[in-house]
Amino acid sequence: MQYDYVIVGAGSGGCALAGRLAQQCPDATIALIEAGPHTDRNLFVSMPLGVAALVPFRLNTNYGYLTTPQPGLGGRRGYQPRGRGFGGSSAINAMVYTRGHPLDYDDWARLGCDGWAFDDVLPYFRRAECNERNQHGSDALHGADGPLSVSDLRFQNVFSHRFVKAAVEAGFRHNDDFNGPMQEGVGFYQVTQRDGQRCSAARAYVYGHSRPNLHTLADAAVLRVVFDGRRATGVEVVRGGVKEIVEARAEVVLSAGTFNSPQLLMCSGIGPADQLRAFGISVLHDAPEVGRNLTDHVDFNINKRVSSTQLTGFSLRGFAKMVPGFVSYLRSGRGMLTSNVAEAGGFLKSKPTLDRPDLQLHFCTALVDDHNRHMHWGHGYSLHVCVLRPHSRGAVTLASSDAREAPVIDPAFLSDPRDLELLVEGVHLSRRILDAPSLAWCGGRELYTRPGQTDAELRATIAAHADTIYHPVSTCRMGGDERSVVDTQLRVRGVAGLRVVDASVMPTLIGGNTNAPTVMIGERAADFIAAARRAATSPSTAVEPARAS
Repeated sequence: MQYDYVIVGAGSGGCALAGRLAQQCPDATIALIEAGPHTDRNLFVSMPLGVAALVPFRLNTNYGYLTTPQPGLGGRRGYQPRGRGFGGSSAINAMVYTRGHPLDYDDWARLGCDGWAFDDVLPYFRRAECNERNQHGSDALHGADGPLSVSDLRFQNVFSHRFVKAAVEAGFRHNDDFNGPMQEGVGFYQVTQRDGQRCSAARAYVYGHSRPNLHTLADAAVLRVVFDGRRATGVEVVRGGVKEIVEARAEVVLSAGTFNSPQLLMCSGIGPADQLRAFGISVLHDAPEVGRNLTDHVDFNINKRVSSTQLTGFSLRGFAKMVPGFVSYLRSGRGMLTSNVAEAGGFLKSKPTLDRPDLQLHFCTALVDDHNRHMHWGHGYSLHVCVLRPHSRGAVTLASSDAREAPVIDPAFLSDPRDLELLVEGVHLSRRILDAPSLAWCGGRELYTRPGQTDAELRATIAAHADTIYHPVSTCRMGGDERSVVDTQLRVRGVAGLRVVDASVMPTLIGGNTNAPTVMIGERAADFIAAARRAATSPSTAVEPARAS
């Protein structure tokens, strides 16, 4: 099989790139290859509350990776759910739509990523977005006619309203748009939802579109990138137990995610030379930073049991509520099953002098303990707090030369003591909200924490229970320097015809959920590749990509 472009990975970046590139280059053939299944008919994917069943378990739609034992977490292995199937992690996440703080992108530019400041990336956020609040057209910060549906939640639990009110009582400002003029504050999240159903990147950019030049290959595991000399010419794929080469006339793009993109580079001979040789892999290009700089939002969760069936939970009355909720969802796309559980939250500063928030909250209307892998009978709520710009850095390395085996994932959580101290401060700020009247009157009992804990006791509790909030990035760092894995147009250094387009290219972790920025990266990459195609076919054409409107 031969195509002009071969994209490996149908996650947020891959789907956005494939859909937009197919639209911009109708004369080009594009293959979008995914290791997992199609998800357009998966009820648990389309139903927002299905996240409660998709995240905890290793399924055909979830890689369910484990980390190495983490000294900062008391020697525990962390859990890293990652989407497997069309839509990638956007098919199993909580759908929260945040972009991060504008200064995060300005920092990218200062680090040498020319063209990636906030003013540069904002047009791509707007181009991707169809925000239901903008029914009369786009505005300066939001789009109205993009493929990615962004909406207010159709169902908002009464406890989420109590959380927001309690936060205001505790002295934090109310914010009804975390992607608006100011990020700081508390409020309800907007979500990637359309007509009460999840709007994954696959639904936004791939499914339901008539694009005859875009070909999808599901259940196809890519083993390596194939090269002619130092130029990428295709990928080796296994489908149904049969190996074959899918050829690319123009470019190969890796959009396999923060864990699997560096793994595929290394299995293809691009990475730290000593590590590659240790696994018997011929070194094509010695790139020491492939797999390095792994950064993730470390998160701690205050679980509180509350005897109220207004919250989602496991009880006879809770199960009884599910039946009419399911009927309402099927009939009209409304009701409690359209909830993403993490309905509300906020961005807080640990110190008022900071130029941007350094902590994020997610308020969940259920007892979400250990990624919902530890079930509790009864009802309750959970308040997550995470460190937005952690100092700890980890790595992704190989466990085998076979890309079908899980890589070795070491996020090095809390290896920098500053992250632990910031989490402690985040818990103190969270407790101010829990102690405010609107939540305090509901009573309840905390599962692992307790009021009045000393900081030393709290550090031990954090080490025993903290883990990821699912935002790993930076293992294929973008930069203007020669040590960076990709350049500022996402081309892999040291070879030709190969790019990386996913969250792994972020030079630093942004202060927010990473799905929207990854879609933005896919949108930008489509312009880069389309411009390169125009330049190749018309030598007099400028190579600068068209700017998103």
